[in-house]
Amino acid sequence: MTESERFEEFVRIVRRLRTECPWDREQTHESLRHSLVEETYEVLESIEGKDLPALRGELGDLLLHILLHSVIAEEERAFTLDDVIREISEKMIRRHPHVFGEAAAADAEAVLKNWEQIKLTEGRTSVLEGVPVELPALLRAWRLQEKASKVGFDWERREDVLLKLKEELTELEEAVQSNDARAIEEELGDLLFSVVNYGRFIDTNPEFALRRACEKFTSRFQYIEQRLAERGKSPADVPMTELDALWDESKRASAS
Repeated sequence: MTESERFEEFVRIVRRLRTECPWDREQTHESLRHSLVEETYEVLESIEGKDLPALRGELGDLLLHILLHSVIAEEERAFTLDDVIREISEKMIRRHPHVFGEAAAADAEAVLKNWEQIKLTEGRTSVLEGVPVELPALLRAWRLQEKASKVGFDWERREDVLLKLKEELTELEEAVQSNDARAIEEELGDLLFSVVNYGRFIDTNPEFALRRACEKFTSRFQYIEQRLAERGKSPADVPMTELDALWDESKRASAS
């Protein structure tokens, strides 16, 4: 079976599910939103874990959602799967003139700059359009900064970004001293935005870095819980000094 035949078979499976499966038949664009986000993060998890067999399966789950939304739209006479494929094909050709046209792009950076400029010719009025509000805040900050940088709005030196980060920390401390809740929230937001900016300059995505830190914290804290459970205790039963000692122990255990 060829790839195109296999794809057509999968489309037939999804269309049949929409007519014969009570659960699939009840789904709408809105009801599938959260599971679509979940499937996307499962794809990311398999990539981060370098688990290619898992990635293969998760991409299939993501493709299922794309087809489900397309078939639902067909039923509503909004657009068809063919429309989806045709539109993305035309977009890829239009936004890659260095491949399908006469334009030149010496490197990936040039490609991205051309990409943003082409978007503005497609009816967008701002280079920041297209960054979803629903993105996790750290990732959204990264994408906003990244897009602005493509048109020259950016720091020139990494050292200046670090100085800005330290400046924002000082301003947060001053806001805390003033006990102004609104100012504290604003300055904390500015500090986090600067952290994202610095992460961009050192090629470290803060969204992924924070997720990894969360996993590390979870592993170490659960180590503490396990060790205390062996003694018939919980973290609430022991002083902070003992928790600190177990935390250091968990760090040594994870490093060994």
